[in-house]
Amino acid sequence: MKFEVNKDIFSEAVSFAVKLLPQRTTLPILSGVLIAAEGSSITISSFDYEVSAKTLVDATVDVPGTVLVSGRLLAEIASRLPHESVVCELSGTSMSVTSGSSKFSLSTMPVEEYPNLPEVEGVSGTVPADEFAAAVSQVAPAASRDDVTPVITGVLLDISSSAVVMMATDRYRVASRQLAWTSTGVGAEGLQALIPSRTLSEIGKTFSSTGDITITINTGGERELVAFSSADRTVTTLLIKGSFPPVTKLFPAETPDYAVVSTHDLIEATRRVALVLEREAPLRYSFTADGVALEALGSEQAQASETIDGHLVGKECVVSLKPQFLIDGLSATHSEFVRVAFTHPDNPNKPGPVLITAQKAQEGGDSDAYRYLLQPNLLMR
Repeated sequence: MKFEVNKDIFSEAVSFAVKLLPQRTTLPILSGVLIAAEGSSITISSFDYEVSAKTLVDATVDVPGTVLVSGRLLAEIASRLPHESVVCELSGTSMSVTSGSSKFSLSTMPVEEYPNLPEVEGVSGTVPADEFAAAVSQVAPAASRDDVTPVITGVLLDISSSAVVMMATDRYRVASRQLAWTSTGVGAEGLQALIPSRTLSEIGKTFSSTGDITITINTGGERELVAFSSADRTVTTLLIKGSFPPVTKLFPAETPDYAVVSTHDLIEATRRVALVLEREAPLRYSFTADGVALEALGSEQAQASETIDGHLVGKECVVSLKPQFLIDGLSATHSEFVRVAFTHPDNPNKPGPVLITAQKAQEGGDSDAYRYLLQPNLLMR
């Protein structure tokens, strides 16, 4: 095997292939990237039985063939090669990588022992890549990082023929984002796919500027998979098995009591006042006709408070919230103003969750495409 390829294109392709591989694998062969040279292109792929990545790039192929080498090492080498074309040539049990006066030799691994990449067939649809990436960035931070309960470490895609609703929760907050998509083959009952949040986040970043993304979902079999494809790149991942909590019913049907606040002002005030707090401590927010008052009781030596403007509609409310959780929700609205709506549970001694949505102006309606439901600190105990 021997081929010549553009350095930047080669480096980017190898980086894409290894990005989703774990740092450590149980089988050393799964740390490799498979390079297949044929015709006028090379295919670079990786697979660890859970996630696969595959990309096709143009190249001058002198001798067709296939080779398997260490993925991360090749990615490091490719990123540091001089800005000249790269020539890769297989000789015996090693592959040489040459660019300018730089030359590396990598040991190969047995291609015949490498697993076949999965092929995903099923319901598919397309969505604009930039909208998809934005939606993932809004929802994924709310997913749990506690592997003890795998089902909430993922992002749920609740799919109909015309829309995809992404949802994530870590028990203390719920993020939901709806976006339109074009699909055929989705029944009236719809379908759901629960995708690891880390994988979905990387996919969102990788495909953020590639036009449209085609999503193909295969459920019901022994190995339930979803594939994301755009241009000459494809990523597949196993779905998380289990039932996602019925979080949709937690969102209130109506919220007559709310405050509209500048997103930037509320984020910056929260960051300042939270400086005196100890880790995991809540911050007290009082929403009144005079604005929003923030209070933090830190150690004996430090306290802080601040008041910012806000427009109140309905009843006043006082809640205690985790600062970082609130900032996550505010930042994800991508809006100049936010509506912080209050709910009132049956127990009058405990405030209900607050619902955060985007609002373009201080007055007017809000957008429910993105919704972020956050439990007050009292309910986290």
